[in-house]
Amino acid sequence: MKDGLTLEEAFDRLDDIVKQLESENISLEDAFRDYKDGMDLLKYCNDSIDAVEKNVLKLNEEGETDAF
Repeated sequence: MKDGLTLEEAFDRLDDIVKQLESENISLEDAFRDYKDGMDLLKYCNDSIDAVEKNVLKLNEEGETDAF
């Protein structure tokens, strides 16, 4: 986990960053910093979801489970 964040917390933080970036009162420096932080969080979320997907099992035609 990124800095101890759960996936849900990371999504909440991304939502906060988007709201900050949509603000008219954000400085250019803050916007660049928030954008970078958001991209880092997005990568963390994507990596976490990919890891979960690899562990998902699917049922085959015989009713047995296979790795996804």
